Amino acid sequence: MRLPNTAHTSQPWRIHELTRDFQLEDVWALPTPGGPDEFPRLVRAVATGDPSNGSSPAVRALWAIRWKVGELLGWDGPDAGLGSRVPTLRDRFPADLRDTPSGPGFGTLPFTALYLLGDEWAAEIANRTMHGVMHLGWVPDGTGGHRGQMAVLVKPNGLLGTAYMAAIRPFRHLIVYPAAMRQIERAWQAGAGEPAPVHG
Repeated sequence: MRLPNTAHTSQPWRIHELTRDFQLEDVWALPTPGGPDEFPRLVRAVATGDPSNGSSPAVRALWAIRWKVGELLGWDGPDAGLGSRVPTLRDRFPADLRDTPSGPGFGTLPFTALYLLGDEWAAEIANRTMHGVMHLGWVPDGTGGHRGQMAVLVKPNGLLGTAYMAAIRPFRHLIVYPAAMRQIERAWQAGAGEPAPVHG
């Protein structure tokens, strides 16, 4: 379920101080009800997931198109990403975040983990179109439990990035994110009996 931007901006997340020049694109409530200590399990589920290989044919087709277009236009080359076109957000870390563990690496998605705290995790991505951040938080659900919350923050790369983000917005909202929510929910329910892992 999409949430108002204030669901993200009103939280005391550390990501705010790193992304003041980014736009908040989306905030989503994740279908991951759990206890106060289950956030690491959510982080692991997201890091190891592969939305381009989910059950929705429409989503698989959109991802295939995106990767092919990116290959043809050189959007995803090594000179377009972190440390080349844009510096990593780790360069903005205040002193107390510099020794924080980054959390798990990604299995298939081209994200790089930034930091992992008790109730907050962030990862970044960059290509020719934008510099983006995926942020996960673990928030009270109003019924005595907790749930995940995801925010997407973006810094478009000029006119290309602005046009690209505008063009994909309807597909993200109507197809990609709803399918991702179902995939996350299935993974969460399938792992309901797992102990919460600890990442260093």
